[in-house]
Amino acid sequence: MPEPKGWKELPIGGIIDSPGSARDLETGAWRARRPIVDKDKCTSCLQCWMFCPDMAVVVQADKMRGFDLYHCKGCGICAKICPADAIAMVAEAEAGTEGEGG
Repeated sequence: MPEPKGWKELPIGGIIDSPGSARDLETGAWRARRPIVDKDKCTSCLQCWMFCPDMAVVVQADKMRGFDLYHCKGCGICAKICPADAIAMVAEAEAGTEGEGG
């Protein structure tokens, strides 16, 4: 398919890139707030993983390990959905390297 020249040329309901290509884009720089997990409170219920719109929750061996900050946009859905109240949203400027995982 040739590259569209403007938004009016986009196909209705069409995909303009290949499926799954979002993981190639580093969109974490948009974030104003960063999720920080308290691993002592986390039960690894994986609700955060199921509801994350960016697939930014890192899971290894069925355990929540942290966040992929290259893709996390800081929406806070993970913190809202967490039944153990184990995720806090912290201002990006105050976060330092906390929250990184994977």
